[in-house]
Amino acid sequence: MSTPFGRPAATFSLDSILPTVFSGVSALRIFLLLSALFLAIPAHAVVVRGTVTDPLGAAVPRARVQLIQGGKVAAFSITGDDGSFEIRSAEPGRFILLTSAASFTPGISESFYGGRTDVVTRSVSLSVASVTTDVSVTTSGIPTPIQQISSAVGLISMSALATRVGLVDELRQSPGIAVVQTGQAGGATSMFVRGGNSDANKVLIDGIPAEDVGGRFDYGTVSSTGFSGLEVYRGPNSALYGSNAGASVVSLSTPRGAELRPVLNYSGDAGNLHTYRNEAAVSGAYNKLDYYFAFSRFDTSNAIAMDKFHAATSVANIGYNLTSNTQARFTLRNADTATGLPNAHDFFGISAAGKQKDQNIYSGVTLEDRRESGWHNLVRYGIARKRERALQFYPAGEPFDDGFGDLTYYGNTVTIRGANGYKATGRAALAYGDLYPTRQDSVSNRDELYYQSDYAFTRHLTALFGFRYEDERGAFVSTGFFGSNRKLQRTNFQYTLQIQGDIKNRFFYSLGGAFMKNHLYGTAGTPRLGLAYTPVLPGARPFHGTKLRANAATGVQEPSLIVQFTSLYGQLQQAGNTAAISVYNVRPIGALRSRTYDIGIDQNILGQKLIVKAGYFHNIFDHQIDYIDAGTLQSVFGIRTSVAKLFGAELNTLAYRAQGLETEVQYQPIQHVFLRGGYTYLNAVVIQSFSTDAISNGTSATNPNLPGVAIGSSYPLVGARPFRRPAHTGFFSAQYTRPKFTVAFKGALVGKSDDSTFLSFSDLNGGNTLLLPNRDLDFGFAKLDLGGTFAVTHNITVFSQLDNLLSRQHTGPIGYPGLPFTFRSGLKIRVGGS
Repeated sequence: MSTPFGRPAATFSLDSILPTVFSGVSALRIFLLLSALFLAIPAHAVVVRGTVTDPLGAAVPRARVQLIQGGKVAAFSITGDDGSFEIRSAEPGRFILLTSAASFTPGISESFYGGRTDVVTRSVSLSVASVTTDVSVTTSGIPTPIQQISSAVGLISMSALATRVGLVDELRQSPGIAVVQTGQAGGATSMFVRGGNSDANKVLIDGIPAEDVGGRFDYGTVSSTGFSGLEVYRGPNSALYGSNAGASVVSLSTPRGAELRPVLNYSGDAGNLHTYRNEAAVSGAYNKLDYYFAFSRFDTSNAIAMDKFHAATSVANIGYNLTSNTQARFTLRNADTATGLPNAHDFFGISAAGKQKDQNIYSGVTLEDRRESGWHNLVRYGIARKRERALQFYPAGEPFDDGFGDLTYYGNTVTIRGANGYKATGRAALAYGDLYPTRQDSVSNRDELYYQSDYAFTRHLTALFGFRYEDERGAFVSTGFFGSNRKLQRTNFQYTLQIQGDIKNRFFYSLGGAFMKNHLYGTAGTPRLGLAYTPVLPGARPFHGTKLRANAATGVQEPSLIVQFTSLYGQLQQAGNTAAISVYNVRPIGALRSRTYDIGIDQNILGQKLIVKAGYFHNIFDHQIDYIDAGTLQSVFGIRTSVAKLFGAELNTLAYRAQGLETEVQYQPIQHVFLRGGYTYLNAVVIQSFSTDAISNGTSATNPNLPGVAIGSSYPLVGARPFRRPAHTGFFSAQYTRPKFTVAFKGALVGKSDDSTFLSFSDLNGGNTLLLPNRDLDFGFAKLDLGGTFAVTHNITVFSQLDNLLSRQHTGPIGYPGLPFTFRSGLKIRVGGS
């Protein structure tokens, strides 16, 4: 035998070399040594296993999955016919998966840690669209691609918040949502979803309930600092989240550190109305640890007197991998805010001398474990600590004796004009009594323990069990004319069972329910059913991609602390007026109920470039809360405010129907342009209210200057719309994105809505001349915003945000002028990172 170079090849045998090389070593020992070395290789390798699927859950064969470590390819694998893959790497550390396949957009996973002996389970869902597949967790508690869920879900990305101070304007960029802000920056802000009450929305921050006991949540003081995005689930989901998820669920999440080297991001800007903001964030990851810390401070004087606002926000998110599949995580968000309380400035012509301070802390520790077998367990202990103090330093306005020895302070003479063309002129009562300064302190604390266990029997069937324990505590202490000192505690339990799955990756279902034991209203059951069907699979051809969806659910809500404290039953009982309780059959405050069904269609028109979504919803909200002002209580019950100390009371006497249509269009005509818009029609009608309840004996208010016109002074009348729910809302956005700069033009369009001046028995003579008809009392508006960024260098970006280009100030309820045109400009600096 010859070599390629023509020389004779050497001949040898194993028998001839073993005695020479391994002299004195037995063949058995050599075999054992080589076997041990061979078997040790996989024992000291990171093993990453998973499955690659398309958005509908079907396997993607022959996909390339690369394991990236430190910006380099550590190893790769090709998926089999069932979409499965396995990758091994000898070096431990932090990795990401980069996945690609023909006709799919490349997918980039979140970073994860893998040790030398770890087997890591990571599955990948690829998108056929030009953007990454969106995943929803809020719908079912299990990460699920949007294409597989039946619910109406809106996602707001971190990039959408890049030039925003808060969340209010981006929340308006969603169908089915009406956001109402009473006043200017820092003013109390409520969100009404599909006609539901503003306190019927479950709010989660990193999975921790953030709303007050009973559901109230103020979006106006929430900074955009430290949010990686938010998800809005439209519809009741008490089956998974318990009380207060009667109309929607809002889930906000904190970013996680991913860079292998620490990175510092700084943002600073300034604008008109003495506005400035500074923000800094530090994040990174090292082996088993990932971390993110952020702090921001925002200040503005607003555009009316006595209305300065500032907010300081601190955020922390620390994760540690106990093993590759078991992670512990600590999150913390602390917000300290202070704002003026000028009251409804347009009703009085002067600002009240008030101030409100809030401190809100949300924190939790989560332990999460995922097994290759498909078993996932999560346990979380979370706390919410919310403190609010409202101060009135002195009574604004001119004092008058009310004839009973008590002082009432009145504002200037003003003319109040409603969007419906009605107007009233006079002076309104602004403050009462002479015990100043006054203070109102409210505390809302919650400790929660949540456990979730879900198991994937197959890729097509998953079952979930959940348990929730809540310890809620609250207090309300006030001084002055309406002094009060009330405390309470509630202990609640919830058990949840749910199954979800699919049939042949075309028909998707989710069925579940919860059993709750609430300290205040007792037991309740809340079932939920969701169905989705894809008759036409997504594809590049026109009209390829059709999803039909339907949902039915019930919701339940516990009354808020303030409602329980100021319920008519409780106040009459505290005043010792048991006779009125018996005569009028007044009952303790109870649970608020909701039930809904909706149907919809998501249709791809031009492949994935043009998508149209449309849906119909039908909601019934009953046993809701009516607020009854002090004047009406006096006229109905004959109880003087100064005697009973009643500044108003609540009853479970409101019920209404809310149905409507939602539409949304997404269009990407070219690579750098993305257009989006939507419209919602809401037909909400009151079925029952205090005006027709047996207690009130058909009482409605009238303005003597408008004879024959029935007015709901503090509650809507039967046949009318609930307050502050506009019948027509819409939004649009046009974004142009290039590597170095982005421009976004966005608009929120809101129609007129019903409301009240809430000035019953408040004119100079103690009459109703300042009440106006409810229909279309609040103005409609168009709020247009323009924002942009420009990357000067890789590390420096300048930006500007121009809000309310038309300077329309009728953007809130009647009496509360909104901000005029505002602008902010600044820069962002990035230091470090990969």
